[in-house]
Formats: sequence, structure tokens, C-alpha cells
Amino acid sequence: MPHTTDALLSPLTELSEDEQLLRQSVRDFALAEVRPLAREMDEHAKMSAPLVEKLFGLGVMGVEIPEKFGGAGGTFFHSVLVVEELSRVDPSVGVMVDVQNTLVINAILRWGNDEIKARLLPRLAAKAIGAYGLSEAGSGSDAFALQTRAAAKGDDFVINGRKLWITNANEADIFIVFANINPDAGYRGITAFIVERGTPGFTIGKKEDKLGIRASSTCELIFEDCNVSKSSILGDVGKGYKVAIETLNEGRIGIGAQMLGLAQGALDHAISYTKERKQFGKAIAEFQGVQFQLARMATDVEASRLLVYNAARLRDAGKPFLHEAAMCKLFASEVAERNASMAINLFGGNGFVKDYPVEKLYRDAKIGQIYEGTSNLQLQTIAKHLLT
Repeated sequence: MPHTTDALLSPLTELSEDEQLLRQSVRDFALAEVRPLAREMDEHAKMSAPLVEKLFGLGVMGVEIPEKFGGAGGTFFHSVLVVEELSRVDPSVGVMVDVQNTLVINAILRWGNDEIKARLLPRLAAKAIGAYGLSEAGSGSDAFALQTRAAAKGDDFVINGRKLWITNANEADIFIVFANINPDAGYRGITAFIVERGTPGFTIGKKEDKLGIRASSTCELIFEDCNVSKSSILGDVGKGYKVAIETLNEGRIGIGAQMLGLAQGALDHAISYTKERKQFGKAIAEFQGVQFQLARMATDVEASRLLVYNAARLRDAGKPFLHEAAMCKLFASEVAERNASMAINLFGGNGFVKDYPVEKLYRDAKIGQIYEGTSNLQLQTIAKHLLT
């Protein structure tokens, strides 16, 4: 088991007994079940189906789903701990679980009516993977410039359009899809729909060949006269922008947790390797220059953890957390890239080859500054808070 810096935990990052047990169980699972598969899944750009079944068995695919629906009945903070520990070993697995919990399940818990909850939550807890269909070719940072349309047709809506960069799309059975039913109303026409795999007129398109988090599928969604019933609307007609904004604010904490886990994983590997690698007759960890680099990495990880945990605790307490979420995603994603880069430096030539794990973490880290709101958008959110 790699070295851990948990001894550095501050009062804000201290965990209750149940949180400690959850973290340890997920950490043990990640080391035993995820780590042996990480390289193969990365090379083949495919998530292991047996591993996904085990994740459901562990209960981490439905952390906040109430027990009456077959879920774990946990908190948002529990989801953050799960994502952090999985991402410490493989951020691809971490983001799959993150989207399931912090985006899809959270949106259904908050905006779904009783029928939608009763129909979907037991499936999401047991075996169904969810995906979140917001982004389009011309609608990335400008999330509400949607071109996907939904037109009323009797008791149904007909959806036409395309979505891009949709995480979990290759494996998902349940999709939250955003379409505009009244373009003249701008963002006030956006409505969220539940669309299930196999619905006529809905197909999964191209799977992207990515730099990092390769085992996590990222695909195009294609809607061609796709009929969905009015009962599939999540929330109210024309209120999809609220579903998107409020869910993504929480999702940014999840990405902060993913990047925190990645940064911790890079530090773990760096500490272990520098104790083993010898130069000039002694382990390189004995050189002060190396010690200082490790110290900076550890300090950045702890600062990231404080930001991520604080945002998650605020969310669970029902307090405002918008700029805290932006801060934790911004900082943790930058730390992840720095720590992964430094780990490669400390590994030397071995850090640049795929036989060692840190080059993968370096590739995986880059996406943290891009998806679920770019770093510039996070800076904009933080600045707006400061100046109002």
C-alpha cells in the first residue's frame, strides 16, 4: 500500500467514524479491484464491465439514493469521499462514479417527481448508469446556447439535435438531456428531459479518442425525431436552466474531489518511489531538494482537500457554496496537474513510460481545467462574488 499523508489532516478535514469507514472501504476496494485494471482499461479506452458490477455491489453508484429505493442513504460529502478515493487510483473510474452521483442522481433527487424517483432511482442504485447531456458543439462554456430542440406533439415532445462530450454515454441507460422548447425565450425555453437508451430516434454516436481519462467513455448523442412523453420532463417546462445551473454547481465539487484524489495519488507514488530510487549511493528522498518538492506537493494536496471538503460540507448544511465550489475546482485541478508533472520529474525516465503509473495521471489531470466549467469560468465566478 502506498504511503499516505492522512496524518496531515486538519480539524476541517477530520472525518466522523462512518466517514472514516467509508473512505477505508473504498480505498481498499480501489487498491484491490481498480488498480490491477487501470492500465488495461486506459490502453483499450474501455471501462471493465465486471468492475462496474462490483462498484454497484459496493454501493458507491447510489450514495445519496434513499435506502427505500435501494441506495446507501448517504450524504453529498460521502459521494465526495468516494470520488476522491477512486480517483486516487484511477480518475476514469472516479469521474464515472462522480457523474452518476453528483449530477444524475442529484438532479433526479432534487427535481424529479414521485413517479420519476420511484421508476429511476432503484435502477440507478442497482445496475443502471446515468449520463448528463448538456454540452453541444457550439455550447460549451456558453452552456445555454443550445441548438437541440424539443417540439410539442400531442402528449409528447419530439427532440432533434446533437450533444457532444457526454461522459458515461457508452455505458449509460438513463440520460438527462437538455433541449430548448422555445428558442425565442432564450434560456427560459430550456427544459430537462429523461431519455432512456433504446428510445426510437435516439442513438449513441462517435466515441471520442482522448488524451486522458480514457476508460471513461465520452460520446456524441444523436436525436432524430426522438419522441418522449411529457412525463419524462425533469422539473418544470422551461426550468431546465435551473436544473443545469444548480446541478453543475454541485458537480464542480465532485470534479474538485476527482482532481484532489489524482493529486494525492501522484504524491503517494512520488513518496514511495523516491524512497526506493537510489542515486549517488542513497535514496533520492534523502536529498533536500527532493524533500522540498514533496513538501510542496503535500501542502498543495492539503490545501485542495480543505477547499473541497469545505464546499461539500457547506452544500450538505444547506448554506451557499457557489464560489467555494468554483475555488475548489479551480485550485484542485491546477494542483493535480502540478503534482502529476512533479511526480514524473521525480520518477526520471521511468516517469515518461507506461510501465509506471504517473504518466497516466499526468494525462488524466488535464481535463480537470476544462470540463464542468473551465478554469476561466471558475475565476469569473469567484471574481463576481468578490465584486458584488
